[in-house]
Amino acid sequence: MHELNMTHDSGLTSWIESANRVESDFPIQNLPFGVFRRNGTNERFRVGVAIGDQILDIGAAHASGAFAGEAARAAAACTAPSLNAFMALGPDTWAALRLALSRALGSDSPKSDKLRACLVAQSSAQYCVPAQIGDYTDFYTSIHHATNVGRLFRPDNPLLPNYKWVPIGYHGRSSTIDVSGQAFARPVGQTMPPGSERPKFGPSERLDYEAEVGVFIGVGNAVGDPIPIEKAERHVFGLCLLNDWSARDIQSWEYQPLGPFLSKNFATTISPWIVTLEALAPFRTEWSRPGDDPQPLSYLDSTQTRQSGAIDIQLEVWLETEKMRESRQPAVRLSGTSFRHAYWTIGQMVTHHTVNGCSLRAGDLLGSGTESGPTAEEAGSLLELSAGGSRPIKLPNGEVRTFLEDNDAIILRGWCERAGTARIGFGDCRGVVLPARRL
Repeated sequence: MHELNMTHDSGLTSWIESANRVESDFPIQNLPFGVFRRNGTNERFRVGVAIGDQILDIGAAHASGAFAGEAARAAAACTAPSLNAFMALGPDTWAALRLALSRALGSDSPKSDKLRACLVAQSSAQYCVPAQIGDYTDFYTSIHHATNVGRLFRPDNPLLPNYKWVPIGYHGRSSTIDVSGQAFARPVGQTMPPGSERPKFGPSERLDYEAEVGVFIGVGNAVGDPIPIEKAERHVFGLCLLNDWSARDIQSWEYQPLGPFLSKNFATTISPWIVTLEALAPFRTEWSRPGDDPQPLSYLDSTQTRQSGAIDIQLEVWLETEKMRESRQPAVRLSGTSFRHAYWTIGQMVTHHTVNGCSLRAGDLLGSGTESGPTAEEAGSLLELSAGGSRPIKLPNGEVRTFLEDNDAIILRGWCERAGTARIGFGDCRGVVLPARRL
């Protein structure tokens, strides 16, 4: 796990003034990576780093001679239209470029005049998925979410017996992952109406969001070569926000015996910026299990995991309805929680995924599963907030929701803050539900 270094210094400021604002998601202590081009152009997508309200074009900065040594090698890999080549270079190379960027963007940098021409305003940028995602696995790391959902369907036995032993996951669909701003049609499929003897086909009536953390793999592993828990995080490039949209009525009919299928493969939205694990080092915290819970098997346990395996990322969910947009009313906050409540850590997800010889590759994406906290207000889905649709949520403008309606937008927000450190954020993860397409 990453040690604190000069890039985390809370006193650092940038010659890009917007990066020095207290409310900025992207101060110089963050420096997340993404892929962009100027909006309204046919330019080639390219790698950039968010700093304040700007993007530093890494390829252009490299061409200007801004980097040397290992940082120059890293920047050269960033001239590709995705982050995969850079991700595959490993944590030492990632750190070299991050350090060079911190120095180049610092207030006293002699390179400021040269690099101003390499900036693009975020407001004028178009983003794409930052890496070619070969495979996507969604986990189920929140025991609070698992218990809340289980209680709706199995009141006497809400948590299945394997949950506390195994990091549960399923193989998702990478082809429908898109960045913030994704708009998708309401999914259709089979559902089984209560009391009916045969299913019906049509649009989902119980469409939901899932507030998750996305984990991008950097360095892969060879087939048959498991990743030990002590080295797991050296294979992780960084994190993003992730919304795994879910059709609950389709899900409840199809999920046995093999798990989700059409209920989850229609859309997954991620934030465009990947915050590196190194940037998150100041926000690590202890990870533990309640004393009366089973402790992890030895391959999923380590002193390092216990000491700093959790990350205190604040997560919020906001809803913007069509009526709110029409009347120019702000979105309303539905809930908030922290990633520190996760029952399984990032390292445990990686290790368990590979323990049987499965290979991961640069750009692969893991989802944490819905992140819910211990209180009702910290639920990461409408399924929980509305108690399965039995407890409607009244919005400030008088509208009511149990599940999502057409033209609703969900915005996920995430950030880290702690006394004595600079606040860093992830940017918005926004998606919009469109009406179902007619067959």
